[in-house]
Amino acid sequence: MTTTDVTGDDQKSGTEQPAPRRRRGRRVLLVVSLSLLVLVLAAAGTGWWMYDGLNDNLKHGSVDLDKALGDGKTRPQKDAAAGDALNLLVLGSDSRAGANSALDGGSKLGGARSDTALLVHIAKGRDKAVAVSIPRDTLVDRPQCRKADGTVVPGASRVMFNSVFSQVGSACTVKTVEQLSDVRVDHLIEVDFAGFKDLVDAIGGVSVTLDRPVDTAALKLDAGTHRLDGTQSLRLVRTRYGYGDGSDLGRITLQQKFLLALLGEIKKQDLLSSPVKLFRIADQLTASLNTDSGLASLTSLADFGKSVKNVDPQAMETIMLPVAYDKADPNRVVPAEPQDSQLWKAIRTDTTVPDSAKKSPAHGAS
Repeated sequence: MTTTDVTGDDQKSGTEQPAPRRRRGRRVLLVVSLSLLVLVLAAAGTGWWMYDGLNDNLKHGSVDLDKALGDGKTRPQKDAAAGDALNLLVLGSDSRAGANSALDGGSKLGGARSDTALLVHIAKGRDKAVAVSIPRDTLVDRPQCRKADGTVVPGASRVMFNSVFSQVGSACTVKTVEQLSDVRVDHLIEVDFAGFKDLVDAIGGVSVTLDRPVDTAALKLDAGTHRLDGTQSLRLVRTRYGYGDGSDLGRITLQQKFLLALLGEIKKQDLLSSPVKLFRIADQLTASLNTDSGLASLTSLADFGKSVKNVDPQAMETIMLPVAYDKADPNRVVPAEPQDSQLWKAIRTDTTVPDSAKKSPAHGAS
């Protein structure tokens, strides 16, 4: 989720902005809130035409990871110590296609990028989770990948992490993360901006409490509590230069505040008492999602929701990938060692992430 102003951060100069001075892991679990909604829908029961329509929403654009990436020795294997732990890659897409083109000057930009990327590790027992946020300007080695149309794209060294999604797609983003971490990704969930806006409107808005004002051309809010509609919410989570020091730290903090408020709003609404509202929310939700084929049905997504229902997002640990400024290009960052190795080892083996893995030169201690 990107920037604030109507034109967006990166349109100011036509290039990517420099890496922020400080970054901290402040992004929050999306998938739990989404799965809870589907679970509620399944519990309420719907007519076949409703179920069929929602199912079609999910199947459209789904990605078969095994087919796209290969399911043998070419992918990381699950560590026996991890048991039934799950790893999900959650992407926030800023695609300017379709309905997204009308949002905040989106028609001025082409293509799509993934400016929000979370590797969410759900521990064995499915009662706690850790989310690792991967900075968009991290330099990574992109492996050879195959596009959805079958075109083979050769690997490349030192590319921006968020460029992988725009150039090759979500399956290659999964493959890149697996190569970066040696962690096997079990599921993929992608949420787009248009669906995000519509979801907020479908639940009647979200109340967010700000500890400092937001002041941009598109959005002006005093410190305090505000009830935001979908358009205002979208502008809030894209805010950068009009909040705090103008770095990604401020944007990440806003995203955390908003997503927690959104989840709280969903959980407190008595959706079972309003089938019409329930379906409207579920329709917006499923239309805004792209998933891997393993989650691309209402039944499988509801089953997944049941399996993670004991995860408390409020208590979830969030960590920014430890990074250091790149020596050749100080506007970019690279994974910092030994912190990165410590972090990914903890994820692979389903053990507590050590404090030493939460510190990095580019953004200080988490």
